[in-house]
Amino acid sequence: MKNPKILLISHNFYPELTGIGKYNGEMIEWLSKNHYDCTVITTFPYYPHWRVQKPYNNRWYKKEVINYKNSDNPVTVYRCPSYIPEKPTGKRRMVQDMSFWFFKSWVIFKLMLSSKKFDLIITVAPPFHLAYLGLMVKNYSGGKLLYHIQDLQIEAAQDLGMLSSKKLLDKLYDIEYNILSKADYISSISEGMIDKIKAKVDKEVLFFPNWADTSFFFPVLQRDTLKTNWGYQPEDVIFLYSGAIGEKQGLENIIYAADLLRHDQLIKFIICGSGPYRDKLIKLAEEKGLNNINFVPVQDKEKFNEFLNLGDFHLVLQKANAGDLVMPSKLTTILAVGGASIVTCSPGTSLHNVVSKHDLGYIIEPESYQLLADGILMAKNDKAVADVKRENARKYALEFLDIDNVMSTFMGRVSKEPVPVVQVI
Repeated sequence: MKNPKILLISHNFYPELTGIGKYNGEMIEWLSKNHYDCTVITTFPYYPHWRVQKPYNNRWYKKEVINYKNSDNPVTVYRCPSYIPEKPTGKRRMVQDMSFWFFKSWVIFKLMLSSKKFDLIITVAPPFHLAYLGLMVKNYSGGKLLYHIQDLQIEAAQDLGMLSSKKLLDKLYDIEYNILSKADYISSISEGMIDKIKAKVDKEVLFFPNWADTSFFFPVLQRDTLKTNWGYQPEDVIFLYSGAIGEKQGLENIIYAADLLRHDQLIKFIICGSGPYRDKLIKLAEEKGLNNINFVPVQDKEKFNEFLNLGDFHLVLQKANAGDLVMPSKLTTILAVGGASIVTCSPGTSLHNVVSKHDLGYIIEPESYQLLADGILMAKNDKAVADVKRENARKYALEFLDIDNVMSTFMGRVSKEPVPVVQVI
């Protein structure tokens, strides 16, 4: 019996360590190890730095073959050039998406003219319109199209003020509906996002959550030793943010909260990551003369488990208008290491429901640095309760986020016939 053939089309892929690229890379590795023949069309790694990373910089097209350990199925990766904006505004990201679409189309045409056929074609949004490349392959060569939605890109751009033209927004929503209606399978990462998608098109939307590698990421009990290795005192209480540094998180509130709490000599902040707003945050911290906050670059995967265990508490911040348009991917790894989280989210969102139902952290109203500072102070003085939340986090990760459970369940679902589309009026 031949191995099923899968084609992934996405902006982001290994070796990106955060966001969509992380999950795409781990998904393809799992599929390869479980007897799937995988091909990937992507660009060169750039996220979250918003510049192409060495040794991939100054490249045009590139073909790679990845051989994963304990896998007999090499993965073929086609990397295409793309415009990467140093400062990703809404308009510049649209240009990026279109440039990527254009450069990828040449590889798509080449594959279509080859003899290779795919059983399943996966496109990952954002960008939402990338699915048209998958539809091209499907219509020419056959196979089923899976349209997986990590972020509701159009709503996020609208609510964050990145796009304001009603005419343009209406056109984008029409394009999105066309994609939703033609996809054989639609999936997303949270119940809240699934509900929003179902409001657009009356069609089954599969639950395909982001996962955690619970064997690679796990609790380390010697936190005091980790603190010493990083230049902190064992009694310091570290509040850690690790992830993309962009507009939708509202990370400036960490700086304002650190300013309010500067009198507490034990409270320390670490912001780890890269992104278009990192320099602005550093400048803001310098203007306030803060010495209780450190900025560190993205950590290598080999060191990342220890680094996450360095934090006594983890900051998971979102603006109120982000709602269920995005689901912070960083949370899964935090839960895997048994991290207690301080989460800013609104009632009724998937993030709020999960954290409150399973007692995974402290929930704070979004966009209030005073409430964030109050929550940080409460968590610091709440050791017994915090330990319970850490135990709950690890338990939740093992039960619901294990990659083997998530992937095997989902791949079983997409083996079924897709549901016919009915437009929502």
